[in-house]
Amino acid sequence: MDWIFGIHTVQSILKTSPQRVKELRVVRSRQDARLQKVLNLADQHGVTLQWVTAQQLDTLVEGRHQGVAALCKEGQTYDESYLATLAEEHGQDAFFLMLDGVTDPHNLGACLRSAEGAGVKAVIVPKDNSVGLTPVVSKVASGAAESIPLIVVTNLARTLKDLQAKGVWSVGTTGDAEQTIYEIDLKGPLVIVMGSEGTGMRQLVASQCDFLAKLPMAGKVSSLNVSVAAGVCLFEAVRQRS
Repeated sequence: MDWIFGIHTVQSILKTSPQRVKELRVVRSRQDARLQKVLNLADQHGVTLQWVTAQQLDTLVEGRHQGVAALCKEGQTYDESYLATLAEEHGQDAFFLMLDGVTDPHNLGACLRSAEGAGVKAVIVPKDNSVGLTPVVSKVASGAAESIPLIVVTNLARTLKDLQAKGVWSVGTTGDAEQTIYEIDLKGPLVIVMGSEGTGMRQLVASQCDFLAKLPMAGKVSSLNVSVAAGVCLFEAVRQRS
């Protein structure tokens, strides 16, 4: 179990996955409407409540807890079979984000938040060399970690091949691409593939993509943070698809 903290994050978990929450700790000195919503949800689902001081909560979690923390079971992840089901269910509207080796929890959390906002049906990560649904991921995702499926697969290249067999086109992002993301058709069944923070996509994964794209960089920096780049690419797809 892990402690997940922050008003919005805890409220989202109580709304979407109350069975995960085993205990709630709340700073007694904080009394406002936002916290009352959390307390009401906890009472509704029979969650044990313990009043604490701000100092006690400071020692329990690392970060801005906003006066509330929840002891939770690990977030649920899904496998390849569920991804296949999603691809078939959504058909022409299938829309996925694949992350190749993102190990920073802040980046995964930010990617989940952008993906949820863009209407992505699931985020796909490898079993190895990737961060899981940690408390930091949940905090940064600001509720998205509880509302968008995280698919954990053994082999990304094979997963891309399986998705392609179901009619899903794949667009990988790399600075070496000849086309920009704005020049590629992002409508229809789609998976956008982002590389890791340091090395980008692995060659085996890149070679399995149908198209490769880059972001046009006008400044002196050569690349963007992976979560920022993911947001740009996802919402370009949103623009085209709408």
